[in-house]
Amino acid sequence: MVVKNGGMRRALVLGGGGVTGIAWELGMLAGLAEHGVDLSCADVVIGTSAGAVVGAQLACGLELRQRYEAQLAPIAGETAPSGARKAVLKLIWASMRAGTDAQAFRERMGRTALNAKTPSEEERLRTVARWLGEAREWPARELLITAMDTASGEFAVFDAASGADLVRAVAASCSSPGVRPPITIGERRYMDGGIRSPLNLDLAKGCSHVVALAPVTRAGGPVETVEQQRSRLGAAQVVVITPDEATRKAIGTGLLDPSRRAPAARAGHAQAAAAADLARGGWQPDT
Repeated sequence: MVVKNGGMRRALVLGGGGVTGIAWELGMLAGLAEHGVDLSCADVVIGTSAGAVVGAQLACGLELRQRYEAQLAPIAGETAPSGARKAVLKLIWASMRAGTDAQAFRERMGRTALNAKTPSEEERLRTVARWLGEAREWPARELLITAMDTASGEFAVFDAASGADLVRAVAASCSSPGVRPPITIGERRYMDGGIRSPLNLDLAKGCSHVVALAPVTRAGGPVETVEQQRSRLGAAQVVVITPDEATRKAIGTGLLDPSRRAPAARAGHAQAAAAADLARGGWQPDT
């Protein structure tokens, strides 16, 4: 699935990166808006994993400043998943065994997702619904949410016409294999859209202007790089913003660690001042 062609069309692409990725993206978006770059006016929003959460919030019209400030407050009982480190090791092992075979890698990660002991699917859906707040129904604006079929390894893109429930689509996109439960949509079960690519930038094909926020640009396994996907966007103006050194220090290795959420949000908000001109250049027509 690609975005329809036609005139000036702007895409906001939001990549994966755990709970700290959600925080950094919301901080960046709120900060950019304060510096006169409002990415919430995108014609199409494309979200993968953490970016699916932020993308749904933004496309549904939730106020960015409020969502950013929510990242600064601690949530009682919120802890890093106990299986996170083991799941990362499984990802590395699957990557090594799969070599350059992307399909074999995806199938192995699907088996990891299906066989792992994780919290229940119902519990996960409640968590994601809480994150989304009022964003429970597909918006009028075009919103694309990515996921992977655990059985076949096929890439899936959900939108308003797909028949998928929005909360389930977002939860599927955030279903890190071995850490989160696969999510049932129809008769299939789905896992993290970042298994194909942490950004899935190429879904913006057909747009004239693209700004992407990429908390992570490289992932374990034979996944497509941002550079490879960028080459498919032709003559589009494309800007990819990644975490700066302060953000990398704030996050460390704790992508799934809620205690890093507030520092990541503040770092994204602070980085927006330096990123504003770059983002503006990718968002406005040539003059």
